[in-house]
Amino acid sequence: MKTRYTWLLAAALLWTGCGKQEQQEAATFCNFLTQKQADFAATNALEKDLLGSTLAWAEGIINRGAGHGKDLAENATSADELSKSAAVVSTQLGQLRQALSDQPLHQEYPMTVRGDLVNQLMKRQRMLQEVRTALDASAASFREFAQSRAYTGDTYPAGIDKLNSMLGGHSGADDVLAKAIADLKAKYKI
Repeated sequence: MKTRYTWLLAAALLWTGCGKQEQQEAATFCNFLTQKQADFAATNALEKDLLGSTLAWAEGIINRGAGHGKDLAENATSADELSKSAAVVSTQLGQLRQALSDQPLHQEYPMTVRGDLVNQLMKRQRMLQEVRTALDASAASFREFAQSRAYTGDTYPAGIDKLNSMLGGHSGADDVLAKAIADLKAKYKI
């Protein structure tokens, strides 16, 4: 009878000890996410400003055309600058994604939370890459228009329509980090 209670006690200790390890890992990960909140917020703000500026620029070109001479050169320069800004934001998202991936997690739920965050950042990076591609193509088209004697000034590059449709329905980056922190705190009562 004594052996039976010993095994029961050992099983209970093992079971509660494993939960403690998961709790500690979740708390550590939650603290890490909390420390990164300012970086995420700054990157979200940059992304929102960039996408808003890009959409306003594209809508302006759609409404008034690409222009002539100096206007074409300015539009090409604007497209180049917006593309560079998209690259900067994408790099920052990549650094945040790498910092998340570098976290040594072994428990299922924290790993799931991290995976969701990494996937969200990857989606945003892909969208920024599409924006950059459209901007780079538009800049090249503006330069071609400037060299063409046949260009009348009433059209604009196809990339502008792509930017307008892609960004027109974009609501901005969600604060997925705050949701992840809230989820961890709720599940583990941190």
